[in-house]
Amino acid sequence: IILATALGSGELILWPYITTQVGISLVWLSVVGITVQFFLNMEVERYTLVTGETAVTGFSRMWVGWSVVFVLGAILPNTIPGWASSGAELFTFIFGLGAGAAPIVATIFLISIALALTLSPVIYQVLEKVQAVLVIIILAFIALAIFIATDLSAWGGVVTQAPQGLANLPTYWEEIGAASILGALAFAGAGGANNLVQSNYVRDKGMGMGLHIPNIVSPITGEEVAAPSLGYVPPDTEENRRRWKEWWKVANQEHLITFWFIGALLLVSLCVLVFSSIGVQENIGEDLEFVEDWGTAMGERIAPWFAQFFFIAGLVMLLSTNIGIVDWVSRLIGDSAKVTFLKESEFWSESKIYVTVVWIMAIGGSILIWTGIEPIVLLVMSAAGGFYVMAAYSTLLNFLNRRHLPEYAKLKGWRSPIAVLVALFYLIPSGILLYLVVTQGPVEVFGL
Repeated sequence: IILATALGSGELILWPYITTQVGISLVWLSVVGITVQFFLNMEVERYTLVTGETAVTGFSRMWVGWSVVFVLGAILPNTIPGWASSGAELFTFIFGLGAGAAPIVATIFLISIALALTLSPVIYQVLEKVQAVLVIIILAFIALAIFIATDLSAWGGVVTQAPQGLANLPTYWEEIGAASILGALAFAGAGGANNLVQSNYVRDKGMGMGLHIPNIVSPITGEEVAAPSLGYVPPDTEENRRRWKEWWKVANQEHLITFWFIGALLLVSLCVLVFSSIGVQENIGEDLEFVEDWGTAMGERIAPWFAQFFFIAGLVMLLSTNIGIVDWVSRLIGDSAKVTFLKESEFWSESKIYVTVVWIMAIGGSILIWTGIEPIVLLVMSAAGGFYVMAAYSTLLNFLNRRHLPEYAKLKGWRSPIAVLVALFYLIPSGILLYLVVTQGPVEVFGL
């Protein structure tokens, strides 16, 4: 699910967009971004495997105000409908519709997603199946496109041009913009508060102590549980140590393959594909015309039908992302609200909160779509907001997993300095971006 959610933002739009500006010399940075996220995600999973609780619940045990911070950090950047508006624009490419149809199509997308998530009996199970189908479609397209539409020299350039990209990074920072580069780094993988929802997926999949926590179900078609999702730390016994080691091994292997390896391969492949198709373009603007040029170029190079195939695959990527985002934001808020402010409520189950947030995002996003802001600007704004959220929880995870877990499962050993570096990876650029916003203004930084 987290891979499918990642596909439509950094992978399809932001990193190919950067590639059309500076070539493939910065592609290595996307691999750095998704590698950092792998270690970040595993610290999120660590807490949930041991306790059954989400990491956000753990943060709220340290200070209840963190629930409010992460509720706002989840919903504010992601109500910005960059994915829906991008998917709608691709839809207009497929059927030759005018630009005026995009807001209507995007609104239909959002309402349809809300209906689908509202009516699913056990939401995680349905979402996992839907996203699996979407990922298979996307992988089929990527495999075919790599085989017939990429140049070997472009693949080699990912490595050989990396030193040039590192040397020119300050120049690219000025040319592309700090917000675009940092946004792409945040979305190299999942990004924002999305990574925190690994907790919810681990829990709903029944991994580790998550098996003992109720699933989110539809208030209409499922059987709800009104209790908050509070976990339990198992005692330090030889049997529990053995079980922990086995779960930790399984979780790392699963995430290394399905998130890091496939995700990094897709990131690099799409950058190589756009570079092989249209190369570097000048005055590209901030709409999705480069995606239309990309598809048209592949159609001319291979066959006319391939352009349509590309636009359909791109639409599937963006829909998979949008479905995942609406789901994970609603999950995070439902869990946070239920274990804190609505803990004693018999009416507000986690499922009811979940569905309420789903519709707030669908309706709020539909309203914002009609502002006419370009899709890439919307995505960069979402990603930049997500970067600050990542800076916050990557730091908190260092405290949570060192101090609040049993000795056998604590963050220590070789992962301990890596967790500190992960936090610095998000903290330092967040400070730089804040400085730029204060000194230059948000209009200049985000290109509004």
